[in-house]
Amino acid sequence: MKSPLIAIAAALLMLGATSAADAKGCIKGAVVGGVAGHYAGHHGVLGAAAGCLYGRHHAKEQERQQQQQSQASGQGKL
Repeated sequence: MKSPLIAIAAALLMLGATSAADAKGCIKGAVVGGVAGHYAGHHGVLGAAAGCLYGRHHAKEQERQQQQQSQASGQGKL
């Protein structure tokens, strides 16, 4: 019972340490990573941290792709 509470507390601490713009994708990744880490050997905190990092990376990649698509579609309208 303590492990999920520790994972949630760690995720909240990580979210409090980052700005709102940097936390995009972190919450979902931390939840999924925490659950996966808990079931993969009681490493919920480690899984939450890794999930947060992956979620942020994935959100940044999607944002880059959207910017590239908007720039490519905006060039032909001049």
